[in-house]
This record gives sequence, structure tokens and C-alpha cells, in this order.
Amino acid sequence: MQESIIISGFGGQGILLMGQLLCYAGMHEGRQVTWMPSYGPEMRGGTANCTVMLSGERIGSPVTRHPSSLVAMNKPSLEKFESVVQPGGFLVINSSLVEGGPRRSDLKVVKVPANKIAEEVGALQVTNMAALGAYIEGKRVISLESVIFALGRMIPEHRKELLAVNEEALRRGAAGVAGQI
Repeated sequence: MQESIIISGFGGQGILLMGQLLCYAGMHEGRQVTWMPSYGPEMRGGTANCTVMLSGERIGSPVTRHPSSLVAMNKPSLEKFESVVQPGGFLVINSSLVEGGPRRSDLKVVKVPANKIAEEVGALQVTNMAALGAYIEGKRVISLESVIFALGRMIPEHRKELLAVNEEALRRGAAGVAGQI
């Protein structure tokens, strides 16, 4: 099994962190992983995306032309990457920022109101965790518990008070997938 994921959005949305968490969780589960970030020169508001590979075997390249999954945190990301997702692939859309859906009908699609979930848990900066929770639940290639473990290891000491709200956003994002697949 090899899973290739593109996670994309605006800079400042925690796109690169989402990819890092998937890799750390994958290593925790004994998988081979790669993470390749790509971002514009802007500090916030520019484009950001990363490619993550998770596999039970060696990974030949961190690059994929046709990912099996896409997490689109905004409309420009959906427009840019929807066409390259493999037929039958998996798509998570942040429905708080993306109206409508994909143009393609051959994808399994989950819509998660990630910004709304983050507002409900009291921290807009955990929007990325709501979307990541939806991906984890919808695709089931990595466990939510492994991502929570990774989060606990990656959050710096001076931000540990955010661990609970991040976990809550992950769980709510995952719960929002029920009935969509």
C-alpha cells in the first residue's frame, strides 16, 4: 500500500504541519514516509502545499504527478490540484472556504467545515486539524491516535496548552465524515 497526498492551501493555514504530522504518525506506525514542502515567498497568505507519501515499502521518489488524495483548504488549491488526483481518488474540501464541489465525478469527496469547527472549539488556528481529522477518518491509512501521539511530540513546550484544542479539532473533523462516505 502506498498513499500519496497533496495538502494545499494558503500560507499560515498550517499546511506544512499537517504533512509533518502524517509523516511522524506514519513513522510511529513503522511506515516509510516522505514529506516535500512547496511554498511561495510570502510569510502568510501566499500559496503552500506539501506532498506526503506513506508506504509499507521503500519509496522511490517524494514526487507524485497523480496523488491518490488531495486535501484542499481553499478554492485555488482545489482548482490547481483536482485534475491531477488519480481516478477514484480521495478529496477533502474545506467547505468553510470552498463553495460547491469538485468538477470531477470520479472522486470520493468529503466536505468538512474546518473553519467553523475551529471556531466552535475556540481557536481558529486549528482549522488544519479539523481537515486532517476528516482525511484520517475518510481514508483510514493512518490512525487518529498515531496523529495525536505525533502532535504531542511535535508541539513545542511553550505551546502545550494548545494540545487539547488541536485534539478536539482532529476528533470533530473525523466525526464530520460519518455519513459522507
